[in-house]
Amino acid sequence: MTIALTLVAILGLAVLMIVHEGGHYLAARHFGMRVVRFSIGFGPTLWKHKPKDSSTVYQVALIPFLAYVQIAGMNPYEESDPKDPGSYANASLWGRIVTIAAGPLTNYLFASVLIFFGLLVGGNQVPDETSMHVVVEPGPALTAGVKTGDKIEAVGGTEVKTWEELRKSVSAHPGEPVDLTVERDGQELHIRVTPGPKGDKDEGLIHVRMPMHNEPVGVLAAAKISVIAPPLFVYENVRAIGRVLTGKEKLQVNGPVGIVKETAKQARLGAGIYLQFLGMLSAYLGAFNLLPFPALDGGRLLFLGAEAVSRRKPDAKLEARVHAIGLLMLLTLIAFVTYADVIAK
Repeated sequence: MTIALTLVAILGLAVLMIVHEGGHYLAARHFGMRVVRFSIGFGPTLWKHKPKDSSTVYQVALIPFLAYVQIAGMNPYEESDPKDPGSYANASLWGRIVTIAAGPLTNYLFASVLIFFGLLVGGNQVPDETSMHVVVEPGPALTAGVKTGDKIEAVGGTEVKTWEELRKSVSAHPGEPVDLTVERDGQELHIRVTPGPKGDKDEGLIHVRMPMHNEPVGVLAAAKISVIAPPLFVYENVRAIGRVLTGKEKLQVNGPVGIVKETAKQARLGAGIYLQFLGMLSAYLGAFNLLPFPALDGGRLLFLGAEAVSRRKPDAKLEARVHAIGLLMLLTLIAFVTYADVIAK
């Protein structure tokens, strides 16, 4: 992965963060809240500007991976005038709900924009689900001698006709050698491949995927796909979470390093595929932030929902402490996943 591709990946991910915070910013301004700061990136400030007659400082910070919006009155530990009309704390319940929800929803809508232009630029990547020919990526299959273009006919002597049959047959033997019957250039070969061992990030995987072919897409077709694709991405993600919770699949999580690597990998395949992949990530980012977990937008919406039902504001400082604990848990998870991505490999 070259430095240029890494930078392109980081820039694309930064745009998704900026769009997310831009949603919060626009909604807050619409409801008359005072936005104190809009930061692209975090860490030491590289550049900042406060327009004349504006209450907002716009800045660019050193680390471009994140963005944030500081709205007056959101931090209960700061002094706040109960009569300040520009304070988040004094805004209407509806205004606060829309302001919090606007970030994830903007990501969700932006996903369609990215996918639309990605399809026009790069066409639609259609998987070959029937031939059972494989594309081999770095991993156990490549090490064992499986080649791109090989056709997998059987696993352990049992014929496989679909990718789901192949996945189940291979994943049932983590860390155990399995015999693949492969057709190559008209000849039948037997190759022993050992899927990733139990407990490993690649448990039960041999790293082969379906081949893809490109189909040009017109404007109307691109518009239709760009509207349908985001909810399908989210639906498949929810299904995957369900399979993990029921023990049918092992949890696989990518940290910041893994996400940058995968994004750079997609960028190498062309602008169209890169934009479509960012669109998928944007949809995931929107859906993830709506989860009812402290520190996420969904967690804040949970408190706002309780306020709507009870018609009483929750203790702002108690809510802040709950979100702080949630943030600590998320940062801890990110640290462990990053360790797995960098140190453990």
